[in-house]
Amino acid sequence: MARSATSMQTLTASQARRIALRAKGFAGPARSTEPSRRTLAAEVERLRVLQIDSVNVWERSHYMPLFSRLGPYDRSRLDALTGARSTSAGTGARGTVRKGPALTEAPLTEYWAHEATFLPVDDLPLFAFRKREMLTRLDTRHAEFFRDTERLRTWLLAELAERGPLRASEIEHDENRRSGPWWGWSAVKRTLEYLFLTGQVVAAPRIGFERRYALAEQVLPARVLGIEVDDDDARRELVRRAAIALGVATASDLADYFRLPVTATKRAIDELEASGELEPVIVDGWMRGSGSLPAWRHRDATLPRRIDRTALLTPFDPVVWFRERALRMHDFHYRIEIYTPAPKRRFGYYSLPVLIGDRVSARVDLKNDRRRGVLRVQSAWLERHAPSDAPPRVAEALREAAEWQGLGVLEVQSWGDLAPALAAELGVRLEPRPDA
Repeated sequence: MARSATSMQTLTASQARRIALRAKGFAGPARSTEPSRRTLAAEVERLRVLQIDSVNVWERSHYMPLFSRLGPYDRSRLDALTGARSTSAGTGARGTVRKGPALTEAPLTEYWAHEATFLPVDDLPLFAFRKREMLTRLDTRHAEFFRDTERLRTWLLAELAERGPLRASEIEHDENRRSGPWWGWSAVKRTLEYLFLTGQVVAAPRIGFERRYALAEQVLPARVLGIEVDDDDARRELVRRAAIALGVATASDLADYFRLPVTATKRAIDELEASGELEPVIVDGWMRGSGSLPAWRHRDATLPRRIDRTALLTPFDPVVWFRERALRMHDFHYRIEIYTPAPKRRFGYYSLPVLIGDRVSARVDLKNDRRRGVLRVQSAWLERHAPSDAPPRVAEALREAAEWQGLGVLEVQSWGDLAPALAAELGVRLEPRPDA
């Protein structure tokens, strides 16, 4: 669709940030009361996805977006939404046939909606096209492995039908030994993941942090079983939801939210613009070559007068997970360094971005020393645009984070330009950097 600059609204960079942050749940003051399960569920509905990551040096990633927006909360309430259970929970014995209604009515399930994510169970039918794409992709890239494991797939499906939802570690089979590629997964684990990604099995509520696998009728509510959504309709709906979640966005922003092809995303944008749901805008400073980068504002996105929040963000928060957008929106160049050799790390192993006001303006590398009850700040850095009151604001955010985690002591190590001021604000001695 042709864009006429004279007919489009122009937003300043600050206005675009405020619209986006409001859409992502950062408008208004921080909460003074602990959020209920209903409040948590509403926030997940706003975001549509909580990205899952296995790194636990500070806190598992999917718990963080709700803490960033709502403040300290009881993590068991989010576990209840996902149906997760502790590692001590029992599982069905061999020979137990699981039939009838779904074993859980947890409102969240898992699938590859962005990366691996928790998402509302009612959204699962929108990703049928992705399951078919995964089938083509995996059968192409790993053709030999999956051809050789056809009998194992048949056996695993029968095992799940007989025993109900299972973790890979619960399955007794000669091929369940860790080796080879795919993070050293066994052939059983690799095959279960193949079945999960291609939609032949689904994720059951986890036990601990370990994924369980099940047949769809064993764990999904009847209302989502057998629902078929046209591929184009699904992609258009996902672009619409991404636009709501982002507030103002480019085509690449909208495509990234649910990892959609850019071509299909642009087609959906044209349809949503024609219907009036997306409004083309110009954002000052958003450039492509010598011209403005095309962007759209969702018709329901509102511009708050100000955003004045301080929040620790997970590296996998929608505010920063698309690094191109984080740079364009916040002038924040971000790369996670867990795979970078220690001597080459610039900011630390697992640095968390820090939102201050309406910009991501700092980063802190945190270590949760659960055994000693210590929150260790291993490095702390300011961005060039950080406000003058950044040190006390970051210090208060860290106190809140430590309390949320039940940690009684904070330590700050001497790495980063924010570290000395942060230690002073927290009233602690600046500890030497261990490898200095």
